Amino acid sequence: MTTTSLHPETIALHGGQYRADSSTNSVAVPIYQTTSYQFNNHEHASNLFSLKELGNIYTRIMNPTTAVLEERIAQLEGGLAALAVSSGQAASAFAVQNLCKSGDNIVSSTDLYGGTWNQFANTFKQLGIEVRFADPIDPMNFAKLTDKNTRGYYAETLPNPKLNVFPIEEVAEIGRKNGIPLIVDNTATPITCKPLNHGAAIVVYSLTKWIGGHGSSIGGMIVDGGNFDWTKFPERQPLYNTPDPSYWGWVLGKVVPEVLGANIAFAVRARFVLLRDLGAALSPSNSFNFIQGLETLPLRIQKHQENAFSVAKFLKKQQNVTKVIYPGFQDGQNKSRAEKYLKDGFGPLVGFELKGGKEAGSKFIDNLKLIYHVANIGDARTLAIHPASTTHSQLSPEDQMKTGVTPGYVRLSIGIENIEDIVKDIEQALISTN
Repeated sequence: MTTTSLHPETIALHGGQYRADSSTNSVAVPIYQTTSYQFNNHEHASNLFSLKELGNIYTRIMNPTTAVLEERIAQLEGGLAALAVSSGQAASAFAVQNLCKSGDNIVSSTDLYGGTWNQFANTFKQLGIEVRFADPIDPMNFAKLTDKNTRGYYAETLPNPKLNVFPIEEVAEIGRKNGIPLIVDNTATPITCKPLNHGAAIVVYSLTKWIGGHGSSIGGMIVDGGNFDWTKFPERQPLYNTPDPSYWGWVLGKVVPEVLGANIAFAVRARFVLLRDLGAALSPSNSFNFIQGLETLPLRIQKHQENAFSVAKFLKKQQNVTKVIYPGFQDGQNKSRAEKYLKDGFGPLVGFELKGGKEAGSKFIDNLKLIYHVANIGDARTLAIHPASTTHSQLSPEDQMKTGVTPGYVRLSIGIENIEDIVKDIEQALISTN
């Protein structure tokens, strides 16, 4: 039975329909390591393929283990449906492709993870989808870049590495007036922020990060808020208001709510068109790992944020650190946004700029002993990286600056170790940069 609790600690453990395995009474979610599923009869199979009812057909499309993960995260976010995919990059790609065809465009925040920037600026261009980049310092920049072919807006709640909280409500409102949904990547702020509560229509995650929490599996998630009217502006959302050739000419924006009784056309199309045809499925074993991570996420995120605040305070006192990038230390408009959208903490990421630039950044990284130097964030362990030479190295110097990456910038993903041990390692590594 689906829990009615609104508390994330309870939802993470009990959310969704799963209570125990129906055949074995197993409390732990089994790993259904299978490709296919026996149909009850001809009518059952026909109903599944015609979307008259939802159920298991093939693990590329859905899987019972993965379904538990999807239901829990959908409930945690306050959405109506969710789709798990093979990576966070697949989640962002699917979210955009679920709105756009060749010749269409989206407007994205400039404040993005480097991999997403490259996907948007280069790979999508090759597919005929244009991504226009707007500085979110002024939400109206999104409106200025909007034209008749704009199908969506895209942003990160807490963009890595810039760490300026995105104005979700303001941009979402601009979009809704024009039939444009806002997609928000909430990877860095699970539990802490609920973008759907602020007007976002779609939320995406890299499950690899804090939800998984242990650096063991790669996956992504798309959550359909069920709060966007896909038929109000038919010309704005043609994929939902014109006949779909793969489903007997159905107009998905109208048919899906009628057949399934829920406003989940976005999730249905993502699953039964994109996932079906492109195949970026999450493996059942990885789904199991993410379920384990999800169970302790509310507890871990508290510790991550507590430790991050302590690290930020320490760095602020260091002479060879010229700037600390942390939402809790911002002022003006950025401070107001951080306080508005982030609850019970300012996130688990801390950035800082070293006086000695790139050379100092390299020395700092090479002298870490406890903290790991890896291309990831969100582990239980504390992680560090120098973005200019790694995650954002494919960007031009100009684009690096737009995303908040300077030569001396170091990004820390703060773990759940004892804070004294984290600070001690940072302190000794800083000495090498003098």
